[in-house]
Amino acid sequence: MLNRRTPAVTVFLTAAVLALGACDSGGSDAGSETAEKAAPGPSVIAPGKPGETAATMSAEDAAKKRTDDDSPNSADFTYTQMMITHHGQALKMTGLAPKRADSAKVKRLADRIAAAQRPEIGAMKGWLKNHGGAKKQQGHDHGTMPGMATEGQLKQLRAAQGKTFDELFLKLMITHHNGAITMATEALTDGNNIQVEEMANDVIAQQTAEIGRMRKM
Repeated sequence: MLNRRTPAVTVFLTAAVLALGACDSGGSDAGSETAEKAAPGPSVIAPGKPGETAATMSAEDAAKKRTDDDSPNSADFTYTQMMITHHGQALKMTGLAPKRADSAKVKRLADRIAAAQRPEIGAMKGWLKNHGGAKKQQGHDHGTMPGMATEGQLKQLRAAQGKTFDELFLKLMITHHNGAITMATEALTDGNNIQVEEMANDVIAQQTAEIGRMRKM
């Protein structure tokens, strides 16, 4: 399982050393207050994200700045939207197993896959809703998603029975799982939101284990 990337922002402090001259002719309190107001504190240079310029801020503002900014980016939205569709096809495939599969192991596997992916779809839809992505969902071409079965392959699966179904189901589902792992790995590399990263790590761990079981059947 891949370790979840923990976003971090490295902050470099640049101390501004100021030599304040004693220009106060009368040594009054007002003169001291003016000098204090004119003396800035240490400045902070916070490197920007790729393509962005560094920002300069006061040390106080830097202390308040989050170092674990996990604001969703386009990769996070793309992953969740596409994985909802990807999981949806897996549910269609597993839904055929009860009446068409011959092996009890294949039937149990299909049940486990459906039981795991159905709530994951709900979690991803909830994430999109909470982050304003539900209204921005776009249709994605099945051909652009790794591991997706073609309509022709799904037609074959629907027509298959017994051991023929078992063999085709396992073949298609292993490919399907490998595609999901590829998508989740890309999300870990390109995404920024911690919750999406956690969901992606869950997909990788769970589907890697299921691939191992399917290859033994």
